[in-house]
Amino acid sequence: MSPAQGLLVVAAGFVGGGVNALAGGGTLLTYPALLAAGLPPMLANTTSSVGLLTGYAGGSLAYRRELEGQRHRAVRLIGAGVAGGIVGAVLLLVLDPDAFRSVVPYLVLLACLLLAVQPRVASWLRDRGRADEHPLWVTQVLIGTGAVYGTFFGAGLGVVMLAVLGLLVADDLQRLNALKGVLSLVINAVGAVIFVVTGHVDWLAALLLAAGAFGGATLGVALARRLPPQGIRAGVVVTGVTVAVVLLVRA
Repeated sequence: MSPAQGLLVVAAGFVGGGVNALAGGGTLLTYPALLAAGLPPMLANTTSSVGLLTGYAGGSLAYRRELEGQRHRAVRLIGAGVAGGIVGAVLLLVLDPDAFRSVVPYLVLLACLLLAVQPRVASWLRDRGRADEHPLWVTQVLIGTGAVYGTFFGAGLGVVMLAVLGLLVADDLQRLNALKGVLSLVINAVGAVIFVVTGHVDWLAALLLAAGAFGGATLGVALARRLPPQGIRAGVVVTGVTVAVVLLVRA
């Protein structure tokens, strides 16, 4: 990896960590950066998951205030996230690399769509009423399903988690965003352990990503408390669509 590629990866980690803290979708920035640094698609995906862990951790630390009083709620949902995360990671590793390469552009487009419609979904979810009308198992099943996608590809995981929580958990959106970060951290950690144990990590790239992601996430939480994320969301969506088009042309 050249020095210029290394700087690109660090910068992508910083912005990706911040975007994950704001709205989700940071993988849409880190994944193409790792491809540009010369990593093959599947290794870029698994390395991105490992490298962004510090970003999720930094975001959760910065969101300590909003996480107060949510321990019981988090504990009841983490198990589903762990189970789904294991399934998604195993699916990724057993899938033929060529098949993964062919499906990635469509996963990127799906993540872009999720990120683009997230404000409308959040508004609709806030109008749905209280979450205590819904059985806990429904929330757990949807969290687990989102976790399967999260460790299989990852882009848009935070959007999926926030959509599920917004629909089924009655609370302030900032508190739900904080809980989303914890669930995303756990799910990514499950995938990261599997990827590390099986040797599917480029450690130099992962460390460079991690260095940028922690600082980016801390800044992202500060911005999330003060600024509307529409501009960042739009930029990430445009970047993601561009990446998907390039990948489709190369296919």
